[in-house]
Amino acid sequence: MTRKKILDYFTIDGTPGGNQEWLPEWDMNMGGCAAVTACDTCIFLSRLENDNKFLSLYPFDPKNLSRTDFVKFASVMKPFLTPRYHGIDFLETYICGFYDYMKKVKNNSLILEGISGNVDYETFSSTIINQIDRNFPVPFLLLNHHDIKLDDFEWHWFNLAGYEEIENDVNVLTVTYAEYQWFSLKNLYDTHNERKGGIIKIRSL
Repeated sequence: MTRKKILDYFTIDGTPGGNQEWLPEWDMNMGGCAAVTACDTCIFLSRLENDNKFLSLYPFDPKNLSRTDFVKFASVMKPFLTPRYHGIDFLETYICGFYDYMKKVKNNSLILEGISGNVDYETFSSTIINQIDRNFPVPFLLLNHHDIKLDDFEWHWFNLAGYEEIENDVNVLTVTYAEYQWFSLKNLYDTHNERKGGIIKIRSL
């Protein structure tokens, strides 16, 4: 029997997650994907009804989301995950920025661990499945990729919000630019490049 799970991801104005195209600052509009992914993660966790320890991760009302509040939140997150010339292209940079944000809001409820895209596929896929099974979104960094169908995802951070096991593969549900899209995880993983990105494994304390 194949397994499938889709997180109860939030919507803003009827679309899933935040959208960097909403952001008025040119650098965030063009390169704010890491900050947007972190904002999405904080909002998702703050809305979990059985985990009040995550509430302080989002500075506004998690039950009444709006585009205006999301734009304000992205500005709050920007100093910690500031867009830069080469992008936030290392997992460690993302983790340090996220930890600095948690320190600011006095929340130490999470442990973040980078899982390189250079680990074997079985480890990579099982980590993603376990994270989603445990009700955590999975921040994903994709660097250069051989597949032209993924041009919009190159050098880009996005969240994974679901998976479905199929024969010889796993399809994963991406959330970015306020849209859902399904992709083959094997194809996302097999970039045909020596340097890969990876994922962020999140654990609750």
